[in-house]
Amino acid sequence: MSHSPSLDDRRDYDDAQRGFIAALTPGIIKNAKGEVVWNIDEYAFLEKDCPPTAHKHLWRQAQLIVKQGLFEIKPGIYQVRGLDLSNITIVEGEKGIVVIDPLISCECAAAALQLYQTHRGKGRPVTGLIYSHSHADHYMGAAGVLPEGWKNDGSIPIIAPEGFMESAISENILCGPSMMKRAVFMYGTAIPRSPTGQIGVGLGLGTSTGSTSLIPPNVLIKKTGEELVVDGVRIIFQMVPGTEAPAEMNFQFPDFGALLIAETATNCLHNIVS
Repeated sequence: MSHSPSLDDRRDYDDAQRGFIAALTPGIIKNAKGEVVWNIDEYAFLEKDCPPTAHKHLWRQAQLIVKQGLFEIKPGIYQVRGLDLSNITIVEGEKGIVVIDPLISCECAAAALQLYQTHRGKGRPVTGLIYSHSHADHYMGAAGVLPEGWKNDGSIPIIAPEGFMESAISENILCGPSMMKRAVFMYGTAIPRSPTGQIGVGLGLGTSTGSTSLIPPNVLIKKTGEELVVDGVRIIFQMVPGTEAPAEMNFQFPDFGALLIAETATNCLHNIVS
């Protein structure tokens, strides 16, 4: 019996489209110099059936993750998907919003926030920021969502699991050069996007190339069961270090009936060679 996804089973396609509100149009994000740092429109070829030049299951996975834009998870919780390797989640509080995992690039995070504001209004300031774990695609775009002139004085709680800074620094500074070389092979960054080239990396379509930031957390979660209230939003944390990242946590929103587990579990093979 084969355990591979059936190409005739369309439930994943329905799930990927559920809650869709609007896409970023055009799907191109640029930096202050006008340079393109993310272009999901390059993958328009995925609208067609799989050609003989591509693996049918990789093509199927790419068709699922190319669905970009603003999605409603449930009233009060939203995601912007497809604007980087990772997704950004927004939870509406009493006065503003709690932003979770602000992507790789500041430009992409800012574009995601703007897309949310376009459809949910600009009257909700960022009142909290959470890093689910210590991988770069979940924190480096933080400066793109924090207000101009903001200072890390605790006025906006920035929440992360214990050991976050140690893990982020050791991985991205000490191992950074080796990881960058590995990424060329793992993500196919130099390969043209086409049916005969790069068609995705499993977890997402690729990595953005914009400006980055490393903003330290000012609140550390140290044990399972800790509970915080951020802008009226109750959050209960579960420590899961050494699962998908050295410093990682899951968290529940009991009043929403929602659970965020980032990449502790994904509905795909985490990363694959394209």
